[in-house]
Amino acid sequence: MRYSEEHKEATRRRILTAVGRGFRKAGFGGIGVDGLSKFANVTSGAFYSNFRSKAEAFQAAIHFGIADVRTAVESSRAEHGDGWIEPFATFYFTQFVSCDAADGCALPGLSGDAARADVKTRAVFEKEYVALVDSIAEGLSGKTDSRMSKAIVVTALLAGGVTLARAMKGRAMRDRVAVAVRDAVIDVARR
Repeated sequence: MRYSEEHKEATRRRILTAVGRGFRKAGFGGIGVDGLSKFANVTSGAFYSNFRSKAEAFQAAIHFGIADVRTAVESSRAEHGDGWIEPFATFYFTQFVSCDAADGCALPGLSGDAARADVKTRAVFEKEYVALVDSIAEGLSGKTDSRMSKAIVVTALLAGGVTLARAMKGRAMRDRVAVAVRDAVIDVARR
């Protein structure tokens, strides 16, 4: 039985989503092809029919994961106009601070492993990151260079803020970090 292209694409997207969850949960070094296949509920053969290697799957997870963040930014901009940053930052810190690591944002969840990866993987990360920065910058005021700088700071605050908040043992301190950094994101973006 031959599967339609739509079925194949849906299966690949499901596998890619699961692979991204596996990398965010265990890190690149903490999970192998068998673990990723288990996360995706497929055989290792099915994994290899979608990716030539674990590194290629990681690159795809970076692309897919950061593109999701960019989509969230663009949706918030479309829905809220010039006032988009506050609802976006609130959503971001509400969504990603207390969820399971596997369900977290790719920006903080994959950045550390990307920094230790090979040149090709870092190039994929950089390309997706620049597209995210461009999308954020488009929604900010000021001259182009200023908007780009603010967007870089916003992404650093998002990734760093979630990482620090998630590292807290107690909920009170976790929430305090999340709220303080969310407010800083809003402040930087509005300058």
